Amino acid sequence: MSPTILVVDDELSMREFLAILLEREGYSSITAASGAEALNILEKSDVDLVISDINMPGLDGIGLLEKIKSFSPDTAVLMITAFSTTEQAVEAMKFGAYDYISKPFKVDEIKLLVKNALEKQFLVRENTKLKSQVQSTQSCNGLIGKSRKMLDIFSLIERVAASAATVLICGESGTGKELVAKAIHCNSERRDKPFVAVNCGAIPETLMESEFFGHARGAFTGAVSERAGLFEQANGGTLFLDEIGEVPLLLQAKLLRVLQEREIRRVGGGETRRVDVRIVTATNRDLEQQVADGNFREDLYYRLNVVQLNLPPLRERAEDIPLLLEHFFRKHTGNSSTHDIISPDALNLLLNYQFPGNVRELENIVERSVALGTRQITLDTLPQHVLRLHTAQQRMDLFEIPPEGMDLDKYLDNIEKKYLLKALEKSGGIRKRAAEMLGMTFRSFRYKLSKHGMEEE
Repeated sequence: MSPTILVVDDELSMREFLAILLEREGYSSITAASGAEALNILEKSDVDLVISDINMPGLDGIGLLEKIKSFSPDTAVLMITAFSTTEQAVEAMKFGAYDYISKPFKVDEIKLLVKNALEKQFLVRENTKLKSQVQSTQSCNGLIGKSRKMLDIFSLIERVAASAATVLICGESGTGKELVAKAIHCNSERRDKPFVAVNCGAIPETLMESEFFGHARGAFTGAVSERAGLFEQANGGTLFLDEIGEVPLLLQAKLLRVLQEREIRRVGGGETRRVDVRIVTATNRDLEQQVADGNFREDLYYRLNVVQLNLPPLRERAEDIPLLLEHFFRKHTGNSSTHDIISPDALNLLLNYQFPGNVRELENIVERSVALGTRQITLDTLPQHVLRLHTAQQRMDLFEIPPEGMDLDKYLDNIEKKYLLKALEKSGGIRKRAAEMLGMTFRSFRYKLSKHGMEEE
């Protein structure tokens, strides 16, 4: 597709001359007789280059240049004037003009300037595209990560989204299974249709069939009107069934029939209704084991498990933690600056923490720190259960041998002396009781006090 160039000049002859010249060079051209008309065109059309006269009545070339750069900073603009002055050239370049040419100009000169301006425009757009691709390797519809495991998930989401296959998302609680389901939906052809999500474990078993398939009026006590179920609500779009392993066996059989027949019947109703729904399910359970135990239908399992995505726990992608910290800090503070949001010792602790609650737990840690009114996540703002890891690490550090070596006897003597003093403090100075605290005889306790110069004469 040939580049499109907008020519803006109040002189009809110049507009026609440049339009003919550009079209002979293989470009598409649009003309405007004023700055205001040019702005209207730019609102409706994609333009690769603007060639504008500087001296025009109303909105002049410099004013037009400013407005173009305010809403489309990457658009190249070439300025033309019959009254060349250094001041005009400097002003035009200051506001972002690509270059400046004076009337009368040579045809070859304008051809070269246009060619160079378009080449620069192409490079700018390619650079923007590359930056976008880099950013997309770190996030996908709210999923954040640059680890190899997450990049593989992003790639799989993109490939799966293009199909109509049912998807089973497996992963521990808090790993982001619903975000993956939304990403699949948003990247599919169903993106403009409903995305309906439900946690199967949160629906009472007695109401589950009605929730899934809807009910007719009078179908049961309290059914005062007809109600569409989740399948009808998601018609044309995606139905995400979280914690699918919580669905009872009786309803599993009905789910299987819907997946096979693509028809539902409301509870208490006689009419069948066609539904076009893509099913995405998720579980933190071992469904294969549930099948083996007789708690999940094998035929339904294979119907749901056409494509399986396994989300890694956060402890297996610790390199993503700094990115996630920045994302959640920005989310909960509204602050775009994420410089020094966490102290080095707090970051080191989180990088070594196991995160049983995964990404959700990390977000809670950030939200807690923000709620405490601190500008930085530090050891003092971390929850106690996380700090226990820090205490354990400090205990481990007791057994580290420094690079320069150590005097072991002196080190052990110091520890012994500290325990003797602590026992005396806790016993109120009663040495016999202090000796009992340390599991030694009174004679041994007195000997050690004497050894450390702590025995009274």
